[in-house]
Amino acid sequence: MTDTFTAPTVEVRVDHHSAVHLAAEAARGVARECELPGALPDQAAVIASELATNLDKHASDGTLYVQPLPLGHGVEILTADRGPGMHDPERCLADGYTTSGTLGVGLGAVKRMATHFQMRSADGSHAGTWACARLTAPGEQRPEWQGVGAVCLPAEGEEGCGDARAIVDTDSARTAVVLDGLGHGQLAAEAAQAALRTFHADPDRPLPEVLTRMNRALRHTRGAAVGVLRLYAEHADYCGIGNIRALALTHDRVRHRLIGQPGIVGWGMPTPRVHDFPLPQGGTAVLHSDGIDARWSLDPPPSVLRLPPPLLSAALAHGHRRVRDDATVLAARSPLRLP
Repeated sequence: MTDTFTAPTVEVRVDHHSAVHLAAEAARGVARECELPGALPDQAAVIASELATNLDKHASDGTLYVQPLPLGHGVEILTADRGPGMHDPERCLADGYTTSGTLGVGLGAVKRMATHFQMRSADGSHAGTWACARLTAPGEQRPEWQGVGAVCLPAEGEEGCGDARAIVDTDSARTAVVLDGLGHGQLAAEAAQAALRTFHADPDRPLPEVLTRMNRALRHTRGAAVGVLRLYAEHADYCGIGNIRALALTHDRVRHRLIGQPGIVGWGMPTPRVHDFPLPQGGTAVLHSDGIDARWSLDPPPSVLRLPPPLLSAALAHGHRRVRDDATVLAARSPLRLP
């Protein structure tokens, strides 16, 4: 099967009721690309339709994202909004609960159909709701896959995306990469994809070697910024060149902020250095390109810090994206000590 996770995230802005149909078709299409069997592509369409309808009826500035799972075989449907939030999200998932005079079965149906469903909400000055529905074939889900999330979006008006992302589990660790080809558009995308192929060829190498191999592969491209993160049980290693940021979050604050060494992978790259930082149990590591405004980490609200990785990725992409640039955010917890 083609590695569909190399493609950018499909984005559907739910600013009109007609977007509900677009969301359903996008989910069906991605599920088919993922080769989900039987009626699962149609179930993905129903899930996307219900989530988009909920945005249309109850939220403001709502967006739905569709992509293959970061890990595993299946489709992921994310939503984020700046609506009023939900005072009691669990109650909203119960069949029959409604605030708009409908039958009140939408979110309950999503929870039943999805292999895994998460939803969080905040009210007050940081109001918003974030949801993630994942659909896989039977037997194609493992608990550790829930500890990963990512969103990758092209600049507005561009079809190709100069950013890319990937995450791989091996016997010893979990390794993630975020890549940002210089500029945006097709040439930037070619650089990012060349680096991504090099990463997938041997992701378990020492991190400086991963970057050195990418540097050779990108010599005839415009080059890229690269950040590689390796997660262990209680700490993480970061190795980066260029403006890819790495952060460590706990439920109450941002613990560490790192940025790559000055330079370009593919063009006179300096000798890569590894930075080690602690990552307590339940902590989340984040990688993002400069298409995500770095100011989000200066004083993030607790409602964002406590989000699980899939919802955190959607929240940062939705709330802090620079639309004139490609934007990627990847969030992950260690597979060895998931809460």
